[in-house]
Amino acid sequence: MAQGIVIAGTHSGGGKTTITLGLLAALKKKGLKVQSFKAGPDFIDSGLHRIITGRPSRNLDIRMCGEDYVRDCFYKHSMDADISIVEGVMGMYDGEFSTANLAEQLNLPVILVVDAYGMAESAGAVVRGFASYEGQRAKGSKGQSSKNPDACLAGVIFNRVASESHYLRLKESVRDVAVMGYLPRDLDFEIPHRHLGLTVAEENPIAEENIERLAKTVWEHVDVDAILSSIPHFNSPLSKGGHRGVDLSSSSTRIAIAYDKAFCFYYEDNFDLLKDAGAEIITFSLLSDSEIPDGVDAVYIGGGYPELYTEELSKNKAMLASIKGWADSGRPVYAECGGLMYLSQGIYDFDGNLFKMAGIFPFETQMKRGRPHLGYRDITLKDDCIIGKKGDKLRGHEFHYSEIKPSAISCQLSAITNCYALNNNKGGADIQDEGYRFRNTIASYIHVHFGSNPDIANNFINFTREY
Repeated sequence: MAQGIVIAGTHSGGGKTTITLGLLAALKKKGLKVQSFKAGPDFIDSGLHRIITGRPSRNLDIRMCGEDYVRDCFYKHSMDADISIVEGVMGMYDGEFSTANLAEQLNLPVILVVDAYGMAESAGAVVRGFASYEGQRAKGSKGQSSKNPDACLAGVIFNRVASESHYLRLKESVRDVAVMGYLPRDLDFEIPHRHLGLTVAEENPIAEENIERLAKTVWEHVDVDAILSSIPHFNSPLSKGGHRGVDLSSSSTRIAIAYDKAFCFYYEDNFDLLKDAGAEIITFSLLSDSEIPDGVDAVYIGGGYPELYTEELSKNKAMLASIKGWADSGRPVYAECGGLMYLSQGIYDFDGNLFKMAGIFPFETQMKRGRPHLGYRDITLKDDCIIGKKGDKLRGHEFHYSEIKPSAISCQLSAITNCYALNNNKGGADIQDEGYRFRNTIASYIHVHFGSNPDIANNFINFTREY
């Protein structure tokens, strides 16, 4: 038996992450074993959860992985916890696969976070609007009516409250929804930001004393016991299909994962699925190690912030040579986003300075200010490769401010092949195919969730063993 709740917001930037972290810290301080989840394809918030709980946070993304996978993932990782907290994404009803839709699929109640800055009694109208819209929460991609029409808001927590008298005005304005507390406007807690969002967990952005102070503030101003008592217990209703069986082998395949403060954007489920398929995970650092670990069979380089560490990465010539030698020999490499940048000829930073990288692909990447490249991507494989067979359908997400230098697109890219045919999240073929391939090295800006296709992990292992 376990219990869980979803933390939703009226909009992005309203305080969901701060209140989620505060509740995680307060519940852990109470001695509870807490499991966290993040709606959507967010790596950064998931990492911050892990700092608080000491347990990997899981991404729940219906768009990429489907309802059965998401439900199974939630229940699988919740059953040994005392309580699970799911941090939502954007506003509660925003998007086709919204936080409200996720809560409905998991049959979990919702606590709504309302940013109270600049309003008082009007907060009651905001809460009433979200509560009365509840009948729409389960209308997903095909507009089906709710499977659980009795689901409703378990309560509301206000953020950025000026004073006790301000809180009383807010509280008295709310009808038919429990008000469970607030966080004060003068809360001395902030997570540093940069161009992709919050600072990553691997940079230790939250000092232990700040976590303690946040937990204490939550206990002082939020009725945590009322939250716990409002959450129903659940058993694990795993889907009939569950996860597809894997072809385990007596001899494991050893995969070297580049993991440090420059490369830390990975779906935790990808690691689990690889392990289930027979992989042993070995981590190493492109920043501080001098070569790929001995005895490994493939290299996996995820995303992150390589643009912040271009000088360190460029100066580590031994590792650059090790990676290039590995790829030149035809041994498998799989790289995503920041990994693609690392495998290029070099990275131009925001100031236009070029830093040499591994030089496997015949193009350079450059950082650009302005709007990021952002969105879900549907992939059809054009050829067999490390993550699948020709014709396989995969799904992923991209979010980056860098791009391949335009001069390379018309000339140098003709020297390599691409094995991804791409559609955007609307299904239109209005984005350039990629999935760049050199021998058995594949690199792309897309973070593929291995849960989007149950064969990816097995293909990864089988391809690695073959080559």
